[in-house]
Amino acid sequence: MSTNQTTKNPYLLLTPGPLTTSETVKEAMMDDWCTWDDEYKSLVQHIRQRLVHLATEKVEDYSAVLMQGSGTFSVESVIGTAIPKEGKLLVLVNGAYGERMATIANRLMIDTVVLQNNDEVSSLDLHSLNNILETDQEITHVAAVHCETTTGMLTPVKEISDIVKKHHKTFILDAMSSFGGIEMDIDELQIDYLISSANKCIQGVPGFGFVIAKKAQMKNCKHNARSVSLDLYSQWEVMEKNEGKWRFTSPTHVVHAFDQALKELEEEGGIKEREKRYIENQKMLVNGMEKLHFKPLLEREQQSPIITAFYYPDHPEFEFHLFYQKMKDKGFIIYPGKVTHKQTFRIGNIGDINAIDIQRLLEAVKECCYWEFSLPLL
Repeated sequence: MSTNQTTKNPYLLLTPGPLTTSETVKEAMMDDWCTWDDEYKSLVQHIRQRLVHLATEKVEDYSAVLMQGSGTFSVESVIGTAIPKEGKLLVLVNGAYGERMATIANRLMIDTVVLQNNDEVSSLDLHSLNNILETDQEITHVAAVHCETTTGMLTPVKEISDIVKKHHKTFILDAMSSFGGIEMDIDELQIDYLISSANKCIQGVPGFGFVIAKKAQMKNCKHNARSVSLDLYSQWEVMEKNEGKWRFTSPTHVVHAFDQALKELEEEGGIKEREKRYIENQKMLVNGMEKLHFKPLLEREQQSPIITAFYYPDHPEFEFHLFYQKMKDKGFIIYPGKVTHKQTFRIGNIGDINAIDIQRLLEAVKECCYWEFSLPLL
């Protein structure tokens, strides 16, 4: 049995977040704290500084803002605050989370255009991106998803950013499922706003998201917000002026768990070593699943190290809900598919997951293949 499987945590979460956390991250939530306490505010400031240092070497130009709620709350706070009333947003869509950004923008009555892939497994058409920005001079902002967990696809951020910046547009990146697990420097990539969440590759628990943004961009969006609770500028201003104070009640337990998760990221060797572990997990997963006759949805060059989508096996007796329940009974939570026109399910390999867990997972998959009794040994 994995050290992660205790009576408190009877199964491993093989999802793109929430995910399996360490026992020490869980233990960090066992005490109560006051949101006004100077020690707590100092902790918040330290977390903000560490996030900027994880994101770029040019730390003097960037600042981090923490925002209550799920990652989507932070996405909406950026879209609703960064784009002025006269602004126009171009959203690059290759899955459900790009579609969600477009939905948010439309609901906020922001002038929005969408560049959508031919299908969810196609790579972004960079030529079309360039053409749109050349012909539509009213576009002020471009938003994209780095790791589209609908499929597991990794977006070519540098290529997109080069085009966006050639046309002098503001670049918003949803790095929800990649930040902390894939090395990047947001200054080198010319990202103006990067959005992520506590319960992803940093390996904390759900409760808040965060935005790492250029200070110059933040200063320019003071009067843009279309929401009180999700006013990103006001949240940033209060944290700056009040040394880590949140405007409204903060998730204190989650913040302490996140602090512990950041310490454990550093102990692991930083993002470089964590990315290496995720890559090794994902390769082991795919190699093992292919031996069990499960075909990945994406080609390997498109695939992120975060989550992998697999086609349903070509067998009339396969039924996902039964397969899911059998896997859960063996201690593993996998993920249903989210691709619109293909029958798939997904398995994530981020979180406090190691090679021994992937091996146990593959053994469980083999045992749960009730429709097939002649599978080769792993």
